[in-house]
Amino acid sequence: MDKRDSNDRMQDIISLCKRRGYIFPSSEIYGGINAVFDYGPLGVEFKNNVKRDWWDTMTRMRDDMVGLDASILMARRVWQASGHEDVFTDPMVDCTNCKGRFRADQVEEMSGDPEVCPTCGKRGTLTAPRQFNLMFKTYMGPIEEDAGLVYLRPETAQGIYVNFENVQQSMRRKLPFGIAQIGKAFRNEISPGNFTYRMREFEQMEMQFFIAPESEEQWFDYWRERRFQWYLDLGMKREHLTFHPHGPEELAHYARAAVDVYYEFPFGPREIEGIHDRTDFDLRRHIEFSGKDLSYFDDATQRRYVPFIIETSAGADRTSLAFLCDAYDEEVVEGEKRVVLRLSKKLAPVKAAVMPLSRKEPLVNLAHAVHNSIRGLGLTQYDDTGGNIGKRYRRQDEIGTPYCITVDFQSLEDQQVTIRERDSMAQRRVAIAELPAILAADLAS
Repeated sequence: MDKRDSNDRMQDIISLCKRRGYIFPSSEIYGGINAVFDYGPLGVEFKNNVKRDWWDTMTRMRDDMVGLDASILMARRVWQASGHEDVFTDPMVDCTNCKGRFRADQVEEMSGDPEVCPTCGKRGTLTAPRQFNLMFKTYMGPIEEDAGLVYLRPETAQGIYVNFENVQQSMRRKLPFGIAQIGKAFRNEISPGNFTYRMREFEQMEMQFFIAPESEEQWFDYWRERRFQWYLDLGMKREHLTFHPHGPEELAHYARAAVDVYYEFPFGPREIEGIHDRTDFDLRRHIEFSGKDLSYFDDATQRRYVPFIIETSAGADRTSLAFLCDAYDEEVVEGEKRVVLRLSKKLAPVKAAVMPLSRKEPLVNLAHAVHNSIRGLGLTQYDDTGGNIGKRYRRQDEIGTPYCITVDFQSLEDQQVTIRERDSMAQRRVAIAELPAILAADLAS
């Protein structure tokens, strides 16, 4: 796929997201706000499905994991201990000609030349790089003074570290065990973009796994493979996924080893999740700055140590965008273009749509009864909107609805309906009484 085709495909996906109620530009009636988006009725359901599957996989289906929901606002000392106040920066350059502002390390990727402005194309107009802290500042209390300075958290991980002892003791956990969290984070990105891939307000799905120091390599390998497999289990195409191991020059200051899961977006391969061996860096820093003993006594070995940490860090927004890009498909059916989101049944926001062939009362009453019988299977829709049944099928294809149930006049006589499958477009007649059980089995397959 050449660059123009890739750009067109991304624009098609963005257009579908707005047209079908997945994602809207934030504050759009006021001209929008850069790199901030709102999830619409179907978008919030879809992203919740992504988060729910991650949560179930990481916590409910495991005996060695618990959950947490830490606050967005934390003591400033937390971010001093973590190093964010000093080193959470990006190199920034400005163009003296067009006044554009860019991350210095992305200029060459954007313009093809590190000396050329990506916006106006002028050479020699970029300033020398300077460091820019990415944390949003605010103040706690009625007066804006340094003593009240707090930050909107740039990551969720620190909330887990400072609660390690609380969780370990209250839940009576022995190592190894993990703490998972889904929550908002904020970064004042210099050059956000690519739709919801890089935003200033975003949601993370992070897990910190606490282990004995000698087992770090074993658990790093384990979580690298488990996290990669999660994307495949939800239907993401294997050829669109790769590992990107970090070289020495890429490693963060806290990491001994790191590998990213990359997805091949229309705008190029990008990270959607990172797996990091953080050693004991984080807990030792919080021990140093708080004066609190966060070490762990291992009854089995009769020794005390500061736990090492293996982290898995995924972006809920990036991951959701990757699933949308992977599911988007176009084909020609009977001479017309058909757009379909081939989402996993687990992730599809609408599980089934019930469509009466007519708005006449006997048929409408039966269609509502059919709809009520399947509501327990997840979000369903009653679709009697304008247009023939073929056009309604196409709308549901764009939404990603796995099954459409058509109620026709024959249904009044034989108490059967037609199930139409999204991917194959195959149709079959089933008894209304058996429909909930049949759909439940199909959605679970």
